Amino acid sequence: MLRGANLHCAKGESMVIIGGSGTGKSVMIKHMIGLLTPDSGTVTVAGKVVSELTERELNELRKKFGMLFQGAALFDSLTVGENVGFALREHTTLSETKIRERVAERLRMVGMPGIENLMPAELSGGMKKRVGLARAIAMDPEIILFDEPTTGLDPVMADVINDLIIKTTRALSVTSVTITHDMVSANRIADKIAMLYEGKIVAVGTPDEIMFHQTNPAVKEFVEIGRIIRQTEAVQGRDKSGVAHR
Repeated sequence: MLRGANLHCAKGESMVIIGGSGTGKSVMIKHMIGLLTPDSGTVTVAGKVVSELTERELNELRKKFGMLFQGAALFDSLTVGENVGFALREHTTLSETKIRERVAERLRMVGMPGIENLMPAELSGGMKKRVGLARAIAMDPEIILFDEPTTGLDPVMADVINDLIIKTTRALSVTSVTITHDMVSANRIADKIAMLYEGKIVAVGTPDEIMFHQTNPAVKEFVEIGRIIRQTEAVQGRDKSGVAHR
């Protein structure tokens, strides 16, 4: 639950929101796209107060967004190509030829060319994340929301996804908002990091300011625990691969 959270994300900025489970990170994203309405205060996107929009206006606003869900959220009964092109078929008048071209282009952007005919069940976790990203950017969004984009991935694949996020958001010149508990990811992809704690934003700053120059005890504790967890995951990953470590 949010309790007077206040945050501003500038156009073209990569904002990462960190915080523990249940602090309200997902709730913030739902407010941004109008799935939830605040009891008080306002959420403004592109100069428009979300809660004041009609259903039609809200649907138009949502077309400005792309979203990569935590579990990729692909439609199991559709092929990869159909998943990536889903919104294009639903919300544009593009011809089928143009849609197929856009789908192929977006899959190439995420390093997954030529897999249009595969089904989601044939993909690994990392491949599903890439396809989910291709779908998120298919409509040329102005804003992309990333919900725990590296959850469930090993450190190597997590770094691949982080690099793809940086590459695609820069290539498309979009604004991005990412919620994550992964401090390594936050440090790599963020222009600014905001810490959500007990329903409020308690700190906002550059990655360097958040990681190394914080006096807020909640922020310092979260950053340190996140660092330890990632180091442990990296060691465990090396153990499983058979690579010796000291």
